[in-house]
Amino acid sequence: MIPYLDADAIRRALSPSAAVDAITAALRSGLDPAASVARTSVPLSHGELLLMPAEAGGYAGVKLATVAPGNAARGLPRINAVYTLFDAETLQPIALLDGTALTTLRTPAVTVAALRSALDRLGPLRVVVFGAGPQGHGHAEALAARYDVASLQIVSSQGVRPPLRDANVIICATTSAQPVFDSSELRDDAVVAAVGAHTPDAREVDAAYCARATVMVEDLATALRECGDVILAISEGTLTADRLVPMASVVRGAVEVPAGPVFYKGSGMSWQDLVIASAVLSALSR
Repeated sequence: MIPYLDADAIRRALSPSAAVDAITAALRSGLDPAASVARTSVPLSHGELLLMPAEAGGYAGVKLATVAPGNAARGLPRINAVYTLFDAETLQPIALLDGTALTTLRTPAVTVAALRSALDRLGPLRVVVFGAGPQGHGHAEALAARYDVASLQIVSSQGVRPPLRDANVIICATTSAQPVFDSSELRDDAVVAAVGAHTPDAREVDAAYCARATVMVEDLATALRECGDVILAISEGTLTADRLVPMASVVRGAVEVPAGPVFYKGSGMSWQDLVIASAVLSALSR
């Protein structure tokens, strides 16, 4: 029988810190995000079905994820997913994984791996997280696993927004289509990540911050296709495509992130799920 790894099994197998290491190692070993297959969206009567296939490192895999906006009223998760992992040579299925738990682990790992050099120079982190769902809490956990977090505030969609002047790390993990804060409130050394939106018409961070920050993305083509924070800032003339920095170049040490404000925009890519799924399986095999 093909083993099924539920959320508890995934968490036991791979810690948030180990997930960061897995993403970092994959990129430093030559994995090319630009070669990743684009996410496919299939409209459904009550939402959409996302297909995210990938192949790397002796494995192939695909995540099937559903987005059901009406589930909130039912008390059910908005996003549900399952991941199938295959042996790349025989193409035999070797494991099924809880895709939602996999995503909750991989997205913060990618964020921390991308921003590692910027975070390393901040000292104790004073973190504000917009979004009280799994991704918000997952990012808080991943940051705490790697850094000294002096303060942490997680803000729900209905919560009172805290003053941001003292925060040096801002995480946006919401479903908002509009900026969730005014970037003029931020410090000059603030590090911001936005991971909640993956459509070209939605953004969590305003164009003014894109204008003054080093803007890092998972992949140039993906950012210009899916990331509204980037696309809208370019359309408004505050950002140009040639200023976008691919995270792989930073992780590999080919590009140094300069001092000053930093913005990482992630929309989620299929290679990331495959890296974490294979790392989970490897950890369980040891």
